[in-house]
Amino acid sequence: MKNKLQLAVQVIFLVLFLVLVGTGRVQLWMGLFLLGVVLALLLSRIYCGWICPINTVMNAVTWIKKILGIKGQKTPQALTRPWVRYLVFALFAATFAASMITGQQIPVLPMFFAIGVILTFFFPEALWHRYLCPYGTILALPAATAKYTMNIDQGKCTSCAICKKVCPADTVEVNDKKYTINKKECLVCLDCSSSCKEVAISYS
Repeated sequence: MKNKLQLAVQVIFLVLFLVLVGTGRVQLWMGLFLLGVVLALLLSRIYCGWICPINTVMNAVTWIKKILGIKGQKTPQALTRPWVRYLVFALFAATFAASMITGQQIPVLPMFFAIGVILTFFFPEALWHRYLCPYGTILALPAATAKYTMNIDQGKCTSCAICKKVCPADTVEVNDKKYTINKKECLVCLDCSSSCKEVAISYS
């Protein structure tokens, strides 16, 4: 469950995104995204968990599905292959480049916003976050060496697997019964820490 501060921040940025789209100035959002890429070098992917409008609406869709008891489909294994992720990124980059070169306003951001949200109606959030999102592909690079990230205190962890179940990006990994978080894929959404009964997970 999101804390009030995080939810407020997400709503504010969602409204800002919608205003920019509505006024035809969505390109300004790219400046904010690039700031998120720079911040990821130090603070991990806080853009994903706190700012990204796609993630915010996806959270709402998942919440509604849970209330209505809609389970949805499992993540298709064919779409988890690494080449699929890079193919989506290549399509994103080509579309964005074409928009810049031709001067035509191709709605790249709104288009991928719609794709991410629609997919969440039928599949788990992890399909988009971990395997398809072109923005996540970019952010994973600086986040891999970030100083601040989500960490699991092995001395407190009881291997209950709750963190793995609630992670929307499927970033909690298990090796020899040891739970760790893949920081380059972590959204810093805090779902794992807020769900941990042992208070073993923190952003540090």
